Amino acid sequence: MRLKPVEKPTTLMGRMDYWMSKRETGKVISPLSVVYARVSTSLRLVHEMSKLAEKGLSLDPELRFLIQHYVARLNGCGFCIDIGEAIAQRADAASRLPRVADFETDETFTDAERAALRYVKEVTERKHVSDRTFDSLKLHFTDEQIVEITLLNAVENFWNWTNIPLEIESDGLCTLGVAEPPVRATA
Repeated sequence: MRLKPVEKPTTLMGRMDYWMSKRETGKVISPLSVVYARVSTSLRLVHEMSKLAEKGLSLDPELRFLIQHYVARLNGCGFCIDIGEAIAQRADAASRLPRVADFETDETFTDAERAALRYVKEVTERKHVSDRTFDSLKLHFTDEQIVEITLLNAVENFWNWTNIPLEIESDGLCTLGVAEPPVRATA
């Protein structure tokens, strides 16, 4: 990591988040101690983004995990890959995560999942999508779901683009035997 973790947060909300992180993952997760402890006013934003990504969308939870994991892999965010796998394992939805890079040829992925993954790949890599990709997405998803996929992609990219330049890598959460799903807001 490029910045040393903050051992003791200065705000009440920060102390509560450290406590919650330790309770849920067994440790204070790195983004919390490196990023959000330094800019505590950002905690409300990341909590709201987490609520949106975890409970505020009508998308199938497994599709949400696939999208977030794939985007984290595209960007090479070790922390986000790790925490995403830990959360998906807890939700018993991790079986296809290792194969997400092969979604085009892997028969376990549906046409709808392929359309969503193509879409987030183009947005993540190019910031634009072709008419063909968008039309394919519209065949499988409502306008509301398309917006949800777009928002989920943006949230995951936000977390990736926060962690990567600060060289925040995996916290080894998959090996910790997470007791409760970690709070994704601080990723």
